[in-house]
Amino acid sequence: MEVPKDQMSTLLDNGLFDSAQMLGCFLVSSAGANIEASPSLKAEYLVLQGDALFGEKEFRRALNMYKQALQHCKSIPRQATSNSRNSLSTSSRSSSPNSLSVSTINDNEVKFKITLCHCSLNEHRAALVEMEGIPLKARTLRMNLTLGKLYRVSRNNRASIACYKDCLRHCPYILEAVTALAELGVSSKEILLLFSQRYVEAQCCIASNDYKGGLDIFSELLQRFPNNVHILLETAKVEAIIGRNDEAIMNFEKVRFVDPYVLTYMDEYAMLLKSKSDPSKLNKLVHDMLHIDSGRPEIFVALSALWERKDERRALSFAEKSLRTDDRHIAGYIMKGNLCMSLNRPDTAVTAFRGAQELRADLRSYQGLVRAYLALSKSKEALFTAREAMKVMHQSAKALKLVGDVHASNSSGREKARKFYESALRLEPGFLGAALALADLHVVEGRNKEAVSLLERYLRDWADDSLHVKLAQVFAATNMLSDALSHYQAALRINPQNEAAKKGLERLEKQMKGMDPDAPEEEEEIEAEDAEGDQEDTELL
Repeated sequence: MEVPKDQMSTLLDNGLFDSAQMLGCFLVSSAGANIEASPSLKAEYLVLQGDALFGEKEFRRALNMYKQALQHCKSIPRQATSNSRNSLSTSSRSSSPNSLSVSTINDNEVKFKITLCHCSLNEHRAALVEMEGIPLKARTLRMNLTLGKLYRVSRNNRASIACYKDCLRHCPYILEAVTALAELGVSSKEILLLFSQRYVEAQCCIASNDYKGGLDIFSELLQRFPNNVHILLETAKVEAIIGRNDEAIMNFEKVRFVDPYVLTYMDEYAMLLKSKSDPSKLNKLVHDMLHIDSGRPEIFVALSALWERKDERRALSFAEKSLRTDDRHIAGYIMKGNLCMSLNRPDTAVTAFRGAQELRADLRSYQGLVRAYLALSKSKEALFTAREAMKVMHQSAKALKLVGDVHASNSSGREKARKFYESALRLEPGFLGAALALADLHVVEGRNKEAVSLLERYLRDWADDSLHVKLAQVFAATNMLSDALSHYQAALRINPQNEAAKKGLERLEKQMKGMDPDAPEEEEEIEAEDAEGDQEDTELL
């Protein structure tokens, strides 16, 4: 059977990898590909077969083919290899694993294909060794970008920055290089020398935890480029990080309206829907994501969010699967840390939150670490972490509240906690988290009237279900049951899925009937009802 190699190339160019790899078996084993007679031809056939296997996602087999091809390249006369190197710029096919020029073999191109195989197999060290074997002058734009990513994974930030800068010198519109440089701490002034755009300033603001500055610039960009999916996603992600959940949800919904097939940051959206107790929207989101691509780390985090209310251990397994899929997926670490806290495993939670911090320290990882350290009775570590957050995030009410939380955990630090909470509210008057924490502090110290006054003052400006729940709890604790009842009902009118309001109302109704809300028989009935609800949710999913 005669197998023209140009037919193999046609199959690869058209993405017909299954047929290409079957045809490649004939090419590689053909009499014309005799090693002694024509090592160059044998190497070409092996590379083509490797391209087909890469396209089929058989990365280990593709790696083997490319390595064999390199071995045969070594036996090609020096003049021939020199000519092949010079053919790089005239090659009609690109440097992706599926597009090597078939007329000649370029050993640097083959090394890059080997690198991509190692990257696909999460063998970053081996990939880096291969990339460093490609001479500097022979590296293409894509090679430099890949090398920058590999240096960053290996925590060689200086070399990573050099690679990303080199990319921008050749093409100033590589936005992922801009974002990476900002996250690596390069100043906006320095990046603007390579890429003069407001987008750079926004990314540098966010990387330095100046979230307000970044959001202001993104808002300006959205006025010029309405419905820009990338800017909407970046805006929503930052809003989710700093706790502006309603705005983040609104922007994620805009993205889904403009492009319903986007998966980027959709796990962040799923976590927001979970925190808002909106199971119907969360179910719909996860259902849609599964039909788009069931192998992305975002889908496993979203599944974790979906299962958290019903089965925390199963939810944890999904969070861990997201990290096995991509060990640099920050949302996976945050989700895992929060679940470990719910499962009373604070030591494991510390490891998860630290994993998120190593990739990119943001408010959520600081908050998680503080909670975990307090659960482990490590007050010094908690205070150090909270103060670090306050230094990193200048003028952040959230960071001030975090320091207050640490002081509030100790009876001797409650006065300090009060000052931090009040400072947070002066800095950001609409920060309900600090208002709720201050109300809790008032209750703990027996100042119930101050707690009620504070919460009622905030309710005049913010119709928030969490404020109503907190006020109901204060009234219930002081035996003002009718007032507590009205506020639980108000919370459920705002958010019918508020679990704290549901449980509080259930307990309150039993108290008003003279029943013991903590009776064991009642708990068993509640568990039975929850089990029925779980079955309904599973059927819906």
